[in-house]
Amino acid sequence: MCAFDCLGLQNGNPDQLAHDLLKGIIMVEKFWLGMAIILVSGIFNGSFALPMKYTRHWKWENTWLVFSIVGIFFLPWFMAFRFVPHLAEVYQTVPARVVVLAVMFGFLWGIAQVTYGLSLKAVGLAVAVAVVSGLACVSGALVPLLVLNPADLFRARGVFLLCSMPILFLGLGTYAVASRLREKEQRAPNPAEVSRGVSFKAGLALCIFTGVFGSAFNLGFAFSGDIIRRSIESGARPATGGYAVWALVLGAGFFPNLFYCLYLLFRNHTFTAFRQKDWLRETLLAVSMAVVWASGLFLYGAGATLAGKFGTSVGFTLFVAMSVLASTVLGVLTGEWKSTSPRTKKLLAMGVAAILISVVVLNLGGLF
Repeated sequence: MCAFDCLGLQNGNPDQLAHDLLKGIIMVEKFWLGMAIILVSGIFNGSFALPMKYTRHWKWENTWLVFSIVGIFFLPWFMAFRFVPHLAEVYQTVPARVVVLAVMFGFLWGIAQVTYGLSLKAVGLAVAVAVVSGLACVSGALVPLLVLNPADLFRARGVFLLCSMPILFLGLGTYAVASRLREKEQRAPNPAEVSRGVSFKAGLALCIFTGVFGSAFNLGFAFSGDIIRRSIESGARPATGGYAVWALVLGAGFFPNLFYCLYLLFRNHTFTAFRQKDWLRETLLAVSMAVVWASGLFLYGAGATLAGKFGTSVGFTLFVAMSVLASTVLGVLTGEWKSTSPRTKKLLAMGVAAILISVVVLNLGGLF
């Protein structure tokens, strides 16, 4: 009985101990598998916009409208109906407040999608990415943990999450400085990129709003555990039970995107672009964006579910970090940093290194 004495289980049942140990090992393995899936999902999320670089005749609003219809509305509902049996019954048998919260968070996320575009025009890419990503990381990762599992904040994984955040912010800040220098060194090839019609303070306020509510899709997923559980009880697999949540969250977020695209199409008279030559090529580029983006989000949901109670906190931080890393690497590969000084490239490398270190620190919590 010495082994049990050492474990504080002097009167313990060996079979129960073996069962508990096996259960713990399975939970750890699921956590790591979930984090691995989230890592891949972040890469998808950071690279989905790449096809937009190759559009020729469509304006932003043309591409984004097709992207929104396919990726934000059609695919989530299609996947929900396809992989969640008795979907309508799932929604009917969960508390109404859960459904309302998912829709509300989705609509807020949709508004944040619109204000992010306005933020880019107001303050430029460098400031917008740093502020929005940083605030989204804080609100999206800490709120679920504080509300659902507050006691875990000061346990191993929660502590490593808190330790990784300052490193991530340092990386984002360094990235912002490098991006600002790049804009100056490349002599602002797109003068309209930073709007002079909006003050910097107003633009910064937009960034703050976008950062806080840009993570609302994660909050909608985190607080919809009842829907996921009911989906699994209805016959869905754990990896696909979240599709019922994404349909609500993204379906609600679709409408602000739709209205903004329609507004731009009317204001800029760009409806005619849909009838121009190469419309099929432009459509396929927009659809490919939608497929990559939606796949990334579906993978994130599956990974967060497998990772357990830390999926929407620790997992979301990893998701944000990998999204920034993926978009930065693709920017380098496609020549966005080509004509910049060695100093700027060094700052970019330092920013990327800090973000990578934050990812390592974040995942160290999985060892405890």
